[in-house]
Order: sequence, then C-alpha cells, then structure tokens
Amino acid sequence: MNATTPAPATAGASDSSSSAARPWLASYPAQVPKTIDEARVGTLNEMFLRAVADYPNRAAVESFGTRITYAALGRQADAVASWLQGQGLKKGDRVAIMLPNVMAFPAILFGVLLAGGTVVNVNPLYTPRELTYQLKDSGARFLFVLENFAATVEESLPDLALDRVVLVTPGDLLGLKGAIVNLVSRHVKKAVKPFSLPRAVAFKAVAAEGARQKAQAVPVSPDDIAFLQYTGGTTGVAKGATLLHRNVAANVLQCEAWMRPFFGDREDHVMVTALPLYHIFALTVCAMLMTRIGGCQLLIANPRDIPGFVKTLQKSRITLMSGLNTLYNALANAPGIEKVDFSQMVFAVSGGMATQEAVAKKWKEVTGQPIVEGYGLSETSPVVCANRLDIEAFTGTIGYPLPSTDVSVRANDGSILPPGERGELCVKGPQVMAGYWQRPDETAKVMTPDGWFRTGDVAVILPDGQVKIVDRMKDMVLVSGFNVYPNEVEDVIVKHPGVMEAAVIGLPDEHSGEVVVAYVVRRDEALTVDELRQFCRENLTGYKVPRRIEFRQTLPKTNVGKVLRRALKEEVEQSHAR
Repeated sequence: MNATTPAPATAGASDSSSSAARPWLASYPAQVPKTIDEARVGTLNEMFLRAVADYPNRAAVESFGTRITYAALGRQADAVASWLQGQGLKKGDRVAIMLPNVMAFPAILFGVLLAGGTVVNVNPLYTPRELTYQLKDSGARFLFVLENFAATVEESLPDLALDRVVLVTPGDLLGLKGAIVNLVSRHVKKAVKPFSLPRAVAFKAVAAEGARQKAQAVPVSPDDIAFLQYTGGTTGVAKGATLLHRNVAANVLQCEAWMRPFFGDREDHVMVTALPLYHIFALTVCAMLMTRIGGCQLLIANPRDIPGFVKTLQKSRITLMSGLNTLYNALANAPGIEKVDFSQMVFAVSGGMATQEAVAKKWKEVTGQPIVEGYGLSETSPVVCANRLDIEAFTGTIGYPLPSTDVSVRANDGSILPPGERGELCVKGPQVMAGYWQRPDETAKVMTPDGWFRTGDVAVILPDGQVKIVDRMKDMVLVSGFNVYPNEVEDVIVKHPGVMEAAVIGLPDEHSGEVVVAYVVRRDEALTVDELRQFCRENLTGYKVPRRIEFRQTLPKTNVGKVLRRALKEEVEQSHAR
C-alpha cells in the first residue's frame, strides 16, 4: 500500500462503549444499530458486482431522459476494465476521471475499480496548472476527460506522463439521443473549445474494444486503495486523501444503517445526483449508496443551469435528493419549482457546507420536506454525522455520529472538552482515511497521537449527543479578543428578506486586530447598507455586527456551489494592496 501511514484504529476498538461516553447512542432511532459489523466490510467491487447480479433489470443511472440498467452498467464497466488491462494497467495504478455527471461516469468509475486501479477524481473546471499538479502528484497513467475540457488537457500534456487520454462526450451511452446531445453541446451551446490531442482515443472506441474480451478478475482486498480524493483539508495544501476500499465501503454501510429504516420497502428509489460525482459527498451518498440498495441515480450534468435543472425535475419521479445549501437556495427560489412533484420524496440531505435556517425554511415551504443536514470530509469518506431522517423541521445541528463513529471536541492542548464547550471536532471510525498520499508530514498534522482525525472545525457536543458546527478554525475572526464565527453572522444576514446570499470574512484593523466584513447578494435591490446593518444590530452583539457591508452580484464559489471565503478574502486583500 502506498499510503503514508497505517489506518487509524476503528471506533470502539479500545474505547468504552457506554452511553455516558457516547451520549448520542441514546438518541438513535430504535431501528438503527449502534455499530456496523466491520469484519464484514468488503470491497466496492464486491458491492457493485452484487448489485449487477441482484438487480439486473433495475434502472441504475438516468441522464438526459435515458436510463440504463444495472446489467448494462455492469457490461460497460467490464468493457472499461478490459480495455485498461489491455493497455497495461496494473493493480494499484492510478486513473484520473475528469468528468461532470454524464452517463459514462459510473461505467468508467466502476471499470477502473474492477481493473484493480485507483480512481483519482479531478474537477473538470481545473486550470492547466491545477490539473498538472494533481496528475503529477498522483502519478496517474490514464485520464478520462469530457471533450469540453480537452483544451485544458492539451495545455497540460507536455508536463504530464500519461499513457493514454480518453475523450468522453456528453452523449456517450445515450444511444441515438446521444448524437443530439453532442450536437447541442458542440454547435448550439459551443461548449467544446478547439483542441488537438492526436493520440487521444474516443470513449466509444474504448467501450467497443473492451467489450470484445471480458476483463480479468483482479484480487482486490479491503485494504487496497480505491480513491485518491484531493482536498485542501485543514491546511489549504492540495493533497490526496488515501481512501481504501474498506473506508468507503464502511461509510456506505454506515449510511445505509442510518437511512435504511426510512427508505421503505420500495425498490424504485431515484436519487437526484446534482453534486458532481467527483465530489466525495455525491460519490458515496449517491453513486455507492444507490448501488448498495439498487437505486437509480438521476444525473444532473450542469446543476448551475437552474432553469434546465427545474425542467428535469418537473419530468422526473424522485424519491431522494442530495445537495448543499446554495443549491437548495437556488432551487427553492427558482421559477417553476412549484410544478415539481415532491409527493414521493422520502428525504433531502444536505452536506458540503453549513445549511442556513432561512434556506431550510424556504425549502420546506416549497417541498413539504425538511432538509436533513449531515457532515463529513474527504478524509472521512465522507459522512461523520447526520440528523435523524424523521425530523419535522431544520435543527441547526449536523445531527448524531453514524454507527461505529466516535467524535470528541478537543482543546488546543488535545484534552477532551465536556459537552457544551467549543473546541476542535475530532473523529475516529472505519471511514477515516489511511493518510495523505505520500505526505507523512501533512498526515501527522491532522492525526492525534491516539489515532483521532482532527477536522479543523470548531464544534460543540450538545447534552443529547447532537453535534453543532460553529465554524472553521481558520475562518474565525478575532475582534478585540472576542471570537466571531462567520457562520453565525451569515445566518443572521440571510434571514433578512432582502438578502439572497452572504459571505463574512475578517480583515485586518489597526484598532481591533480584525473587523467583520460582509459581502451580500441582494434579493431586493432596494435594500440599503444602513437597513441591513440595523437588522444585524437587532440580532447580534456589537462586536459581531459587520463593520463594512458591500453588495455584490455574485460570490466566489467552488464548482459545487460552496462559497469560498478564502478566495474572497484574497481577492479583497489584493485589491487593497494595489
């Protein structure tokens, strides 16, 4: 194994299992087990092949109105695996996937795993510099990329040591409809920039060649590496979280244990998969969990196209949904959302960033369903905590640790703090990564001597075991010695009816050390700075009230819609330095 550190001990290996040590256990729904059987956690390959065998005729994936079954997905994944093996892929070799949510993604994802490879998920919106760094750091031999982003690959290629580049189109695996989808992408939307990759091979050719011979079975174990999931983590340096098959498979079983009592007996679950599958939340909660239960993923290729997204939802029968705060906010305020049938929805889960109370309230008004907030990180495969799925309204917490998960809140010196006190949230469980890829120094920074992962998030454990995230440690603003947590200020600002979105940062100040500054996207253009500041004064103590409020048209966000406070702060500081 090429990970840089042994995997931490799993939860419960040496700790007391009493409810006093784990107050959340008393709050578990009656049907949810307190632990999963870690000895029976297998590989993601076994999970996928079992789904293909057990649910051959069920829909596995839907894209642009076309569905493919588990049997068809199994054949396509086997063809990808066969082709990779024919190209010389060896067990443990890294294969990069640079795709949005198109039909070919799941086939490529499982094909790489069946071939014995390790998946390196790549954000398609990366710049050539970012792409070069990640592919060189991971040592990827192959790259599957959507043709829309091939120009970026062309620019990076001279600095890379790739064996082959495979060009994927949005219409691959869509049958006759695929030609129309590609035509629109290339010539109507003009989404494909000119590029030259003469040695690249088309995915269609890969699928055809690979289908001629069945892939060779590869002995993959739970301790083999399934993913290098790149993240800035708690230090901001891009690095690959080494996720073993057993890390992700265990998290799937943990999520299933938490959710299964609420799924019902139906066999036709459809999960709205709007977060990109290269994001760890969608990867586990959508791709892997749906595979485990034989559900269907409704892939949304471009969730930023909110009108198109709403039209897709209007035509679909959906039972499950995953997203994050900004996505739910945009959908809840989108024209036409009232025409979507939410009557069969079992739950809508949110992660990736803090869910705001105002957004959750609006979502329930529109859909009749509360947002069930969870919490996780790339380093934890990702889910650590989740709210009960039977909540009636938004709780403002991230819920309870999942089965076989331990959490603690610690002071700067590493000592464990009692319930109610703020400190750094630390996690232990089978879903915790094996370490950062070839970075023992970075791994050491986030693992405690007794084997707990330090999340970098400030949290409080409530008396009943619920966990409440206060903020990111690095985002905290220090005003004259008082701690100000941006999440709290943002939550207040977005409750004003004239506000759509807000981001709060701290900027240097010669008198107070730092001041609170808010950047706001208005819903009502008539809203003034004075009116909003007065609203903040009515809801926040003096030192938390933003000293400056600036209205903007947009806020900087990641590709999945998470507001980038760090990028906003850098942008502001650079403009002041000019």
